[in-house]
Amino acid sequence: MLSAEQIARYRTDGYLLIENAIGPDEIKAIRDTALEFIERSRALTESDDVYDLDDGHSAETPRLTRIKVPHKQHPIFDGALRSDRMKSYFTDFLGPNVALQTTKLNTKAPGGGAAVEWHQDWAFYPHTNDDMLAFGLMLEDVDEENGPLMVIPGSHKGPVLSHHNNGVFCGAVNPDDPEFHFDKAIKLTGKAGDMSVHHARTLHGSAPNRSDRARMIMFFEACSADAWPLLGAGSYIHRLGQQAMWDDLRERMICGEPVLSPRIETNPVRLPLPPASDASSIFKSQKSGGAKSAFAA
Repeated sequence: MLSAEQIARYRTDGYLLIENAIGPDEIKAIRDTALEFIERSRALTESDDVYDLDDGHSAETPRLTRIKVPHKQHPIFDGALRSDRMKSYFTDFLGPNVALQTTKLNTKAPGGGAAVEWHQDWAFYPHTNDDMLAFGLMLEDVDEENGPLMVIPGSHKGPVLSHHNNGVFCGAVNPDDPEFHFDKAIKLTGKAGDMSVHHARTLHGSAPNRSDRARMIMFFEACSADAWPLLGAGSYIHRLGQQAMWDDLRERMICGEPVLSPRIETNPVRLPLPPASDASSIFKSQKSGGAKSAFAA
């Protein structure tokens, strides 16, 4: 269980770093499984429902940007998500009833693993309230050289910046936006087993990995169960009928029970419409939508 001081710091800053969130044996098991997935990707020549390939990927040098929804790909990832320790973190921040938004395992290969341009998760999936967050579990040591997550403290209390380019939702803010304050950014570094947490409205991004070491972070995104999605986001749930949505919601519950009385709060919202020509991942949205890079050389 986290301290009241840690929770208060998260509420104020919009992020928190939790040291030794997961034990070394569990981290090793998760990392070894992730490496097995990367090894199997050598046979692929294009992205699919499991893998998002990075530029330069080949059988000789596998390079991924992401393993998609890892908790559905292997029991070791699902076990990490639903462990008692992780559940305690979820309830510390979000209360007794918590629903999973999604999971992803972002990888950055040495020597230029892809950047994630600056954005707010809230821009992708606005809800009736913003009790939403993302945990970033470090599967290996992360320092300033291998593409750490970067955040802008306090930005979760500010506006939702435009994530559009030429009238299309590109999934990234324009670094020239006067409300984007890159000079205030901090880097979230840590050891394998440490975990970051950031609010859904916190501005964040990460530079390419220019080091000779890999970087893997597994993200668990979740919300209070009384936060319900607004129509217009790109999530698969908007394509489901009532019964399928209900079945899916029950499957996504991490703690407690579904809440059928949404809590509605006044928060800034911009809908992610119209979508980029390829919106299959944030990397594809940012690329096909022509997002301007804040990390250009």
